[in-house]
Amino acid sequence: MNEITLIGIDLGKHVFHLHAQDAKGREVFRRKLSRTQLLPFFSNLKAVTVVMEACAGARWLARKLNAMGHQAKLISAQYVRPFVKSNKNDYIDAEAICEAASRPAMRFVEPRTEAQQLLVALHRAREGLVTERTATINRIHGILLEFGIVVPLSKATLRRLPDVLAVHDLPPRLILLMHRLHAHYRYLDEQIDDVERDLTLQLREDENAARLLSIPGIGTITASLLASEIGSIAQYAGGRNFAAAIGLVPRQRSTGGRSTLCGISKRGDKHLRHLLVQGARAIIQRVEKRTDRLGEWIRSMLTRRHSNIVACAVANKLARIAWALLTRHTAYDAARLELAN
Repeated sequence: MNEITLIGIDLGKHVFHLHAQDAKGREVFRRKLSRTQLLPFFSNLKAVTVVMEACAGARWLARKLNAMGHQAKLISAQYVRPFVKSNKNDYIDAEAICEAASRPAMRFVEPRTEAQQLLVALHRAREGLVTERTATINRIHGILLEFGIVVPLSKATLRRLPDVLAVHDLPPRLILLMHRLHAHYRYLDEQIDDVERDLTLQLREDENAARLLSIPGIGTITASLLASEIGSIAQYAGGRNFAAAIGLVPRQRSTGGRSTLCGISKRGDKHLRHLLVQGARAIIQRVEKRTDRLGEWIRSMLTRRHSNIVACAVANKLARIAWALLTRHTAYDAARLELAN
């Protein structure tokens, strides 16, 4: 048997399909393994490069394989798709992963650490709770509006919702339903507060947190998500590469020597991009009070561009600043801010 140098894994919930090849790209074997068979199989195998798509469970498996001495690499699914030959099945997908990983200019995804994965889990839980809380608020508002009661969508009003209901002549069953929805809203609000406290505690264990929190427009939620999503900062050649990974740079449709730039590409984590843009808007709202170079740059941009464009430009700048601070291991210093694009 030829010596194995590369193994591609098509991940599944219960079964995994493997495609192994040698240094010349020739197939050595194809194999189907269950979840209980996978790790024992690799523990008895000589150290090789193992590649899989960056999907659910991939980062956990990458950490396990790295601990065994293998070199685990993750690749984005969009880069694998062009290498799928003819009909699609699990073995062909595993072969396509090997083919894509063999390209010398291929880009790989840095596996997250366990601490970073925990931060991601907390953020996903918080995001779902916030969405459910918003839906509950809208549900309360919509039902009461059908009975001619307009309730402002504010926390202060929602806290005293039982008092608001008491002064209106409503059916008893509707009042009972509103109390149930109000109790559900309070439960979700408490859960969100608990998750945010866990995020703050987890962030204290991260040495990069203080550097990220020193950046204007970046608070605990954004800093924790940045710390979890950025992975290893060494994978980004520059601040623009990191901003591009988040989707804060223009899409290109250039041909025939003519350069055409469109809107932002919206790649990467949309939640992180949303938080950076909202942080940028917060800076813009108080830009008149800023006397540093960042404030001067924003005021200059506002005279020439729409506020939405400026918000994306400032979010791009915040991402670049975050990359610079994590690379240089320094805190934010407004006096040393470089505004050149």
